Amino acid sequence: MKTYAVKATDVQRAWHVVDVADRPLGRVATQIATLLRGKHKPAYTPALDVGDYVIVINAERVAVTGKKREQKMYYSHSGYPGGLRTMAFKDLMARYPERAVEKAVKGMLPKNRIGDRQFTHLRVYVGPDHPHAGQIAANGALEAPASGSESSS
Repeated sequence: MKTYAVKATDVQRAWHVVDVADRPLGRVATQIATLLRGKHKPAYTPALDVGDYVIVINAERVAVTGKKREQKMYYSHSGYPGGLRTMAFKDLMARYPERAVEKAVKGMLPKNRIGDRQFTHLRVYVGPDHPHAGQIAANGALEAPASGSESSS
């Protein structure tokens, strides 16, 4: 029996809706990264982008444990002397709630061109509404149940 090698033309992509309301940020980010990478599929290939599209809703209601809401910091540097910028998690959630989920998921994807392409398949929305009902209905994927688990296809 020969090993089946997946080609880029053979990739079947599904759409998943993940409700992150009241779910821990790290736990849900690992599930989203798994869907984006395609590791839940039997035809997973690390060298190809075989992952699905993921829509995240209710990003403003994502949960963190312990004192992370006050103590967790995000850092970026401009490359110039004195160019370090910091932002606390609570400030990030106040200004850009979708970026907390995006940063958590981006950190769990590969740091290469494949990871960059997989990240473009993620859409994060602050509230429960999203404009992707047509893609989900056409694809046959189901909306996530109220418990917040992702849909299966």
